[in-house]
Amino acid sequence: MAVAILLVGGFGTRLMPLTKNTPKPMLTVAGIPVTEHQIAMAKSAGITEIVLATSYLSEVFTPYFGDGSKWGIKIKYAVEKEPLGTGGAIRNAAQLLDTNESVVILNGDVLSSHNLVEQIRQHESHDADVTLHLTQVEDARAFGCVPTDSDGRVTAFLEKMENPVTNQINAGCYVFNPRVISAIPLDTVVSVERETFPHLVASGAKVFGYVESAYWLDIGTPRALLKASIDIVARTGDFLAMPGASIDPTALVTGGSCIGINSTVGAGAIIDGSIVEAGCVIGSNSRITDSFVADGAKVGNDVKITSSFVTNTEILSIP
Repeated sequence: MAVAILLVGGFGTRLMPLTKNTPKPMLTVAGIPVTEHQIAMAKSAGITEIVLATSYLSEVFTPYFGDGSKWGIKIKYAVEKEPLGTGGAIRNAAQLLDTNESVVILNGDVLSSHNLVEQIRQHESHDADVTLHLTQVEDARAFGCVPTDSDGRVTAFLEKMENPVTNQINAGCYVFNPRVISAIPLDTVVSVERETFPHLVASGAKVFGYVESAYWLDIGTPRALLKASIDIVARTGDFLAMPGASIDPTALVTGGSCIGINSTVGAGAIIDGSIVEAGCVIGSNSRITDSFVADGAKVGNDVKITSSFVTNTEILSIP
């Protein structure tokens, strides 16, 4: 059995303007917050307790997730007054875990369908210090690379390069032995990716890679967020309507779009490849394409919106 820490404290700078009033892990993908998808993944892997490591807009999480009983998992909350980096956030959150079990670290801006149960199993069978999920990409030049030897041990953490030595990259899900977390200094800004992991490898610690190229997506940009939602919706149909959503019979919702709770889509409207969050109104004969309509926004009749972030007060272009 394992416990988990979910890193949800980032500012979401790349997701502006979507994260102006909402932390990125609370943005919706296929009708529910990104964090909810990750909690469901943790639960399905047998994890019984999870700490949300929060910072930016930390007050948003507790009203939604509460103590976790709705999801059958115990949820606690750690708050950073000032951002501490991934390592500092992990160390701060771990104070709420009284355990000798393996600790799974999930990054709040990654969606993955890899086999977390198998990653944990391999970590424990190796008696590893850390086991990282590594995924393989076609072109690794935009990423730092993580080569492994024939036994699966990580040999280096390499920065971006024009001719990568491997197509394996860090996919952002880690399993830690708790003693490694205890060695991270408290109340100190630390990056596990740039400091902890390279130091462990250099010192001969047992750092393993779990390589699996299942569905994986960094949702750190508006377009990536839209893609993630479309990908998930497309597994079951052409669109998704959440409870209470009302779609006029003459409207067309397509392209993996999601219509949020209690939202209304008027006659003749077309919603294509877009996210419409809860409580929105889309007027008659309007067309919304490749866009994100925020909670409670109202779009009038005969309006055409493409590649934009829409609120009640502004329409901003998505780069």
